[in-house]
Amino acid sequence: MSAVAPGVPGWIDLGSPDLDATRAFYTELFGWTAHTGGEEFGGYTIFNLGDDAVAGAGPLFGEGQPPLWNTYVITDSADDIAAKVEANGGKVLMAPGDVGENGRMAVFLDSGGAAFSVWQPGTMPGATTFNVPGALSWNELMTRDPAGAKSFYEAVFGWGHEDQPGDVHYTVWTHNGGMIGGMMPMEGDMWPAELPAHWMVYFAVADTDTAAARCVELGGSVAVPPTDIPQGRFSVLNDPHGAAFSVIKM
Repeated sequence: MSAVAPGVPGWIDLGSPDLDATRAFYTELFGWTAHTGGEEFGGYTIFNLGDDAVAGAGPLFGEGQPPLWNTYVITDSADDIAAKVEANGGKVLMAPGDVGENGRMAVFLDSGGAAFSVWQPGTMPGATTFNVPGALSWNELMTRDPAGAKSFYEAVFGWGHEDQPGDVHYTVWTHNGGMIGGMMPMEGDMWPAELPAHWMVYFAVADTDTAAARCVELGGSVAVPPTDIPQGRFSVLNDPHGAAFSVIKM
């Protein structure tokens, strides 16, 4: 059983060119402990917050792949989702396959080119705690085609959407009556043309400014300084290999 319902983001992991350095950085930043699997899983690491799994990290799949955080949506059938992705303008990057007895996964591009994954739980349910400091608190799609994304994710996962009022164009994804993520259009000069559509992960923290400063101390950098928004105070950070992630104090 998963900690979250099918159709809801429930796991994240990082593709890293140096797993030892990645383990050192994130355990120091978030107080995680790292549990590394055997060679048959490529040294894949599960990060725990206390006794609860919160994230993973594994090697990059190929030369030229950038380090990045991946969002996984929990599903009852990775194969069914793969068929829906292809039928609705997406692309299968990695066909559904078993990860031992842990579960079954697949990797896709949505209709706007943003990569995302699905996880069909076996013995490994995905993340088991959320919304506390050091754990995942939000997943957010950045896209140049918000209208296309609405149609795509509705068809693939049955998601609804609620466009938020205000000067900033922002959409909340909904599923079975709950808010499960967000979407922001990549509009204006703040988005370099070479930056692809992508899913951003947000970690809850006790203090955004402290987390940003600690990131820099550990060899990372700050892409967006700590900023107040109606939902709290957030910052966009880069780890030492350039993988982007956000932190927020709600």
